Amino acid sequence: MFDKTLAELAKGLHQGEYSSVELTQAFLQRIQQQDSRYNSFISVCEDQALNQAKVADQAIATGTAGAFTGLPIAHKDILCTQGVRTSCASKMLDSFISPYNATVVERFNHAGAVTLGKTNMDEFAMGSSNETSYYGPARNPWNTDYVPGGSSGGSAAAVAGRLTPAATGTDTGGSIRQPAALCGITGLKPTYGRVSRYGMIAFASSLDQAGPMTRSAEDAAMMMNVMAGLDPRDSTSVDRAVPDYCAELNNPLQGLKIGLPKEFFTDQLNPELAQQTQNALKEFEKLGATLHEISLPNTSLSVPAYYIIAPAEASSNLSRFDGVRYGYRCDSPVDLEDLYKRSRGEGFGTEVQRRIMIGTYALSAGYYDAYYNKALQVRRLIQNDFVSALNEVDVIMGPTTPHPAFKLGEKTSDPVAMYMEDIFTISLNLAGLPGMSIPCGTANGMPIGLQIIGDYFAEQKLLNVAHQFQLATDWHQQSPEGTGEE
Repeated sequence: MFDKTLAELAKGLHQGEYSSVELTQAFLQRIQQQDSRYNSFISVCEDQALNQAKVADQAIATGTAGAFTGLPIAHKDILCTQGVRTSCASKMLDSFISPYNATVVERFNHAGAVTLGKTNMDEFAMGSSNETSYYGPARNPWNTDYVPGGSSGGSAAAVAGRLTPAATGTDTGGSIRQPAALCGITGLKPTYGRVSRYGMIAFASSLDQAGPMTRSAEDAAMMMNVMAGLDPRDSTSVDRAVPDYCAELNNPLQGLKIGLPKEFFTDQLNPELAQQTQNALKEFEKLGATLHEISLPNTSLSVPAYYIIAPAEASSNLSRFDGVRYGYRCDSPVDLEDLYKRSRGEGFGTEVQRRIMIGTYALSAGYYDAYYNKALQVRRLIQNDFVSALNEVDVIMGPTTPHPAFKLGEKTSDPVAMYMEDIFTISLNLAGLPGMSIPCGTANGMPIGLQIIGDYFAEQKLLNVAHQFQLATDWHQQSPEGTGEE
C-alpha cells in the first residue's frame, strides 16, 4: 500500500480493502523502521493518529465519510498542532507544545485526515537544504548522502521515502517546489492568500504560503480541496470562491500556450537537467500545447530583492522570541539585557541569526530607503514582468532548480551559492503567483523538477496541466531504491 497515491488509498478505504486503523498502523510501523535513514520526522503522533483513524473508520462504516476521511498525512513542523510539539526545527521552540491548531491542520482534522506526525525542516524555514535544522538534516531518499532540499525537506523526504502518502509544506521562496524537485515528488505553492497562514509560525509574512506535497497532481488537488479558502483569522486570506480542484484535471491541453522565459534557460543550468526539461516540453507539444519564448527581464534581481525583504520581515517576526513569554530561556540571566542576548544567541542557529542581522540592518535608520524600499520597488517590477507575460501565454514553464540535489555539506560554507539554488522559485513568492514542481526526469542520477507557473488563482489550470503530463509519463511513479512494497 506504500506505493499507492492518496486517490488510490481513498478508493481502497471506501471499498473496504483495509481500514484506516490498518493503514495508519502500516505507515507508523514504516516510519519506525525506515526514518532512521531519512530523519524526515521530528515528532510522530502515534496515539493521536490511531485515535483519529478509529473515528474515521466509524465515519466510513456509518456512511458519513468525506473524500479525505481516514487518509494519513504529515504536517511540516511549522504548523501549530494542538497538544503536539511545534518546534520550527529550532532549539528556540524545542519545548513548545502548541495550545491550538493552525487553520490548515484544523481543516484536515475536520476532513477526517489522520496526522502521522510533524516533519523536519530548515530552522524557522530558513534554508534550501534542510541542513539548518536543530534536529540534524533530513536526507534525500534517492541517495542519503544528498540533501532533500529545503525548507520543507522533511515533508519531501517523507513522501519520497513512502513514509507518508502526502504532507503539508510551506513556501516562502521555493520551499515547497525546490525540495519537491530534488526528491522527485509533486509540490504546489498556491497564490498568496489562497491558504490561511493562521497558526503557521511566521518567517516572512508577505511571502509565506502553505501548500500540498504529494505523489501526483491528482493528490495535490485533493489536498487543495481541504486547505484552500477564506479564514477570518488571517487578514491576508482572500475572500474568493474555492473551486473543486479535481473537476478539471482531465481537460485536454489542445491549444495551451506555454511561455518559456529565456532567463530560465541559460548556460548556468546543469546540462543533463536542461536536456530533460526540453524533453518534458516536447511531451507537452505532443499533448497539443504550443511553446513561445518570453522574457522576464528582472529575474536576476529576484534573489537580491528577496534577501532584503525576507530577512527584514524575519527580523520583525522573530523579535517575539525573547526568552520571556515562551520558547527557550537561558540559564541564570543576570539582568534583562543578558536574558535577551543569551536566550536569542543560544536559541537561534547560525542561519537564523544571519538573516535577523541582515533584516535589522536593512530596516535601520539611514538604510531603509537604500535597501528595503528599493527591494520593494524591484518586487513590483518582477510582478509586472509576470503579469505582462501571462497576458500572452496560459502558463509559464522552466526548470524548478538550476541543479539536481547536491551533497550534504557541499554548500553550507557558501551562503550565496545556497541562496542561488532558489533563483527560479523566489520570483513567484515576490509576485504572489501560484507555481508547482512536478518530476520530469533525472540528472546525475537524482530527480529533477519542471516548474509550472500560472496566473493568480489559476491553481486549477496548473493541476490540470500537471495531471495531463503525468498521465503521459511515469516520472512521478518512480521511487527510490528500497522504498517499494515490503
